[in-house]
Amino acid sequence: MRLGKDLVDKQIISVTDGRSLGSTKDIYMNNALTEITGIYLGSEGLIKRKHFLINRSDVVVFGLDAILVRTSEVVKEENDLPESVAWVRLSKLKKREIDTPGGTKVGAIGDIIVGEQGNITGFALSRVNVQGPIEKNGTIPRTAVIDTGDEDGVMTIDLTRAENPDAASETPTETPPTLPVEPAEEMEETAVAPEPAPLTDTDELAPLVSEEEEESE
Repeated sequence: MRLGKDLVDKQIISVTDGRSLGSTKDIYMNNALTEITGIYLGSEGLIKRKHFLINRSDVVVFGLDAILVRTSEVVKEENDLPESVAWVRLSKLKKREIDTPGGTKVGAIGDIIVGEQGNITGFALSRVNVQGPIEKNGTIPRTAVIDTGDEDGVMTIDLTRAENPDAASETPTETPPTLPVEPAEEMEETAVAPEPAPLTDTDELAPLVSEEEEESE
């Protein structure tokens, strides 16, 4: 399991010239909390501070020892990426409260769990208020989230899915469609010639009698 904190303080290296662009100070995520959207490098300036970042699309790989990026020119100011205004920093997400639709206090977020492609697969908890599987694992899968808490600052989850992440990820087996049964074709009636009636003795003798009568005349 790889946590967001494992990416913080990592050196950022350009793959084109090997130049170090600094180190990760924080991580940006989209407000749906499904993926990493950028790397925060820090800020500078006293009166008008400038915040610098690297867009996720410019990251080649989140390595174990360093983060590799495409070129040395990928560092941008926060103002150059208007969409970054809606992004969430990991440092701001930490300690966000978690509850259920019924108001049960579950705990608080301590970190994010990161997938191989920079996707967010779940959350590690810094505090747990319930007993059971969540207390034992100390994590919540992303699939259990109902509301990220972007508006009110409180994440809401489905407790059943949180306690049974494997069941939540299972895909129900589809029943193969039943093919329509075509009606059996009616056999065409074939006219069958009637069998000739068996000959009787009278039928066989009839032509002979007529011939004898003609000779006697």
